[in-house]
Amino acid sequence: MPNPTAKHDVPRLTEHLFRHEAGRLVAMLTGIFGINRLQLAEDVVQEAMARALQVWPYYGVPQNPTAWLMQTARNLALDVVRREKSFGDKEEKIVLHMEQSTSTPDDAEGPMFEDEIKVHRLRLMFACCHPDIPQESQIALALKTLCGFTPIEIAKAFLTTEAATAKRLTRARQRIQEMGIPFEIPSGPDLPPRLDGVLHILYLLFNEGYKASSGDNLVREELCHEAIQLATQLAEHSVADQPRTHALIALMLLNAARFSTRVDGDGNMLRLRDQNRAEWNREHIARGMLHLSKASMGEALSEYHLQAGIAACHTMAPSYDATDWRSILSLYDRWMELTPSPVVALNRAVAVAQVEGAKAGIAAVESMRHRDHLESYHLVYAVLGDFESQLGNKRAAAIHFRKALRLTDVTSEQSFLEGRLRECGDTGGSAHAPRSRG
Repeated sequence: MPNPTAKHDVPRLTEHLFRHEAGRLVAMLTGIFGINRLQLAEDVVQEAMARALQVWPYYGVPQNPTAWLMQTARNLALDVVRREKSFGDKEEKIVLHMEQSTSTPDDAEGPMFEDEIKVHRLRLMFACCHPDIPQESQIALALKTLCGFTPIEIAKAFLTTEAATAKRLTRARQRIQEMGIPFEIPSGPDLPPRLDGVLHILYLLFNEGYKASSGDNLVREELCHEAIQLATQLAEHSVADQPRTHALIALMLLNAARFSTRVDGDGNMLRLRDQNRAEWNREHIARGMLHLSKASMGEALSEYHLQAGIAACHTMAPSYDATDWRSILSLYDRWMELTPSPVVALNRAVAVAQVEGAKAGIAAVESMRHRDHLESYHLVYAVLGDFESQLGNKRAAAIHFRKALRLTDVTSEQSFLEGRLRECGDTGGSAHAPRSRG
């Protein structure tokens, strides 16, 4: 009997399933066909999802949509097997393997050694993070294959173009094929060198949920909760039970504590100063501080430590005005020493403005190294607009806010920037009208 899911909910459901099931399906097919057929496995899974979008609105969503997708992907894969002569002598064995794979629950993967990763998707992330593949390519491949990110989402995560991301993914697949890199689940001594890559994947997964790169909603909580769950499960493994892992979990939990206050009842974005701190999730804060305590056990300092420290300063402040901005600025200074990126520098400029005033904030932005890398980053102009507004320069502020408005695709951010423009006395145009990408 079909599931009575409304037709307009089908795209949302398929996106949810793609995020959660695509990696497992791709892994199953890749395990059968080999890593050199990774593109084929991805194509088959994409086709199964496309068929769901075509069929479900008319015939209803199946009672078990995951099983439907598995069966469809299985049938598509079997069609490929039967069409290709090179698989002819192996067809019977492959079919048997596929039938066993699709009938075995994901959780029932058999016993694992203590030096293996037990969670299926985490194991696949470690498999993607092979040391012979450049780390940015590892992460891009994992985000697309295992997390369901689109090339546009990956591009925005790396502050690059969709074309550059597509090339990066292509090169990663070519390198895998040319070098015969096995898509296998590492264990023992092969695990530790891949941990940083896996942590970065989880970090980007959380970030895309915390501030979506496009769409109607600023926050996609399901992605954030998924990242927190995977990171928490990762920390249970002896190899990954490291200070930087706990620092990442602390960062996620402390930021997630503010979910319910980041937008108002109409979905409009709220600045930190306008959020009701009484509504912050105290359980998340307590868990976050516990992980931050565990993160302090080691001697090495990671970016996650510094970011979690900044999040803790915001979370523990009784009010916006009581925030310890000098400590936050100090943490940004140390973060810049580790990673002198323009995005970190931009965030540091906000802290500079809080401590030394808006003019100092503008100077900090203007003196940023590699600022040209952020020419298409809307937050640069939103920050500059805020600084100019604080100084009473409404015309200059409006120019920056309008530039930011042209560069964001998130509906709630567009509405927020339109409000800032109205504050500047600029009422011309709308975020929802066609905009150039200059």
